Amino acid sequence: GGTVAWLVSKPDPITNVFTVGNINAELTETAKTETTEFKIVPGVNITKNPVATVKAKSEDCYLFVQLTEASWPTFTETGSTTRKVEYKIADGWTKLKDGVYYREVTKNDTGDQAFHVLKNDQVTVSSTLTKENADAIQKTGTPKLTVAVYAVQKEGMGSAADAWETAKAKDN
Repeated sequence: GGTVAWLVSKPDPITNVFTVGNINAELTETAKTETTEFKIVPGVNITKNPVATVKAKSEDCYLFVQLTEASWPTFTETGSTTRKVEYKIADGWTKLKDGVYYREVTKNDTGDQAFHVLKNDQVTVSSTLTKENADAIQKTGTPKLTVAVYAVQKEGMGSAADAWETAKAKDN
């Protein structure tokens, strides 16, 4: 008999830890009255300040706002496409399609990230809005503007358009 020596190597094990990512968003507005009804008066702007917030520690995401009009006045200034009752989207949002805007939000572990939706936090009402315009508004129904917010993880999404389709699929 001979002696046999075996060569053995045992590297240190690798332990993988898996955590769960999360996204939390909210929509708030402080410029509300108790009824959330606002009067359209010529030349008087209406304070509206919807704010979309991505909460601290949320993963990188696409943040969407969808603005939906119902019975919204379409009267325009003479010789212009500017509506007499209008709102504009705040800076920093990118138009995806009519009524849908988005921005890319990077994870922040230390604090919430708040983004105003409407430029100057207002709906503007032209001083050229006439009594005839006001009467027509009353006949077509009460104007409504609905703001909805969606946040979709950025990782794994090919584009903002893909993320929007994912958000809308969850809405059905």
